[in-house]
Amino acid sequence: MTTIFTWNIQWGLGTDGRCDLGRIAAETRAMADADVICLQELSDNMADLKDNDGSDQFAAMAALFPGYTAIQSAPVDVPGENGRRRRFGNMVLSRLPVGQVLNYMLPWEADATPNMPRALIDAVVTAPFGPLRVMTTHLEWSSHKLRWAQVEGIREAQRLAAERAKTPPSPYYGPFIPFPGTASAVLTGDFNMKADNSAKLRLEEPLPEGIPTLKDSWAIRHGDTPHPPSFCIVDQSHSPPHCCDFIFVTEDIAPRVVDVQYFTETRASDHQPVLLTLSDD
Repeated sequence: MTTIFTWNIQWGLGTDGRCDLGRIAAETRAMADADVICLQELSDNMADLKDNDGSDQFAAMAALFPGYTAIQSAPVDVPGENGRRRRFGNMVLSRLPVGQVLNYMLPWEADATPNMPRALIDAVVTAPFGPLRVMTTHLEWSSHKLRWAQVEGIREAQRLAAERAKTPPSPYYGPFIPFPGTASAVLTGDFNMKADNSAKLRLEEPLPEGIPTLKDSWAIRHGDTPHPPSFCIVDQSHSPPHCCDFIFVTEDIAPRVVDVQYFTETRASDHQPVLLTLSDD
C-alpha cells in the first residue's frame, strides 16, 4: 500500500493554544506511517503569528522527519528584520524517491479582501506501481473569485503535466535534461471551500480529451456519504463544523483507492488531517 497524508498544521498551533511542531510530528506518526506527508501553513520568521516563536518551521519539520526528502514552497516571501526573509507556505515530505519538483504560483487576482499569494507543489515520486505526481496547496479563504482562479490554475497544471507526459522534452544537457513525468496525480490540501462549492465542483469537471480528471477520493470510496468535518470542530464562531480539506486523485488511479480516513479527534491544529491509502497491485 502507498499512503499519502495531508494536514493544515496552522504553524503548529493547536486548539488548546499550544504551538508545538514536535506534537504535530508525533501525532502524524501515531496516525499514519505515511509514505508522503503534505503540510500546509508553515512559517519562517513570523513571530507576529499567534504563539509563534519566529523560527524556520520548514527546516524544523525536515529535521523531525529524517529519511524523508523535504520539499518546501513559500508563496509569501517578503522582507523581514536583519535581512532575513519572512516566509509562509507549504511542504511535502516523501520517503519515496523524488524526481522532478515544480512550484507553481497560482493566479493571484485583485480583490479588496485580505488575501495573499498561493502556490502549488507538484512533485513526481516513484510509488511501487510507478511514477505519481503528488500535489499540495492551500487556497484563499476570503474570496470565491480568488479561489476560482486558483482552481483554474490547478486544472491548467494538470493539463500541462499530462501533455508533457505524452510529448516529453528531447534529451539535451544541463538544465534541459528531462526527467520522467506522468499524468497520474494526487492533489491534497486545504481548499477553503465546502464539498458542494461550485469551485470545488469545477476542479472535478472533465479536462480535454485524453487528460485524466481530478476526482474526490472520499466520494470514490464512500459515494454520497458526507465528508467528515475537517474544520471548525472546536471554534465555531465563524462556521459550523464542515469539510474543506480534501484529497483528489486522477481518474486513472481511482481504482487504486483503498481507503480515505479523516482524523477528527486530534486538536494539535484547527484543521483535521486526512489519509489516503492506494493499492500497489
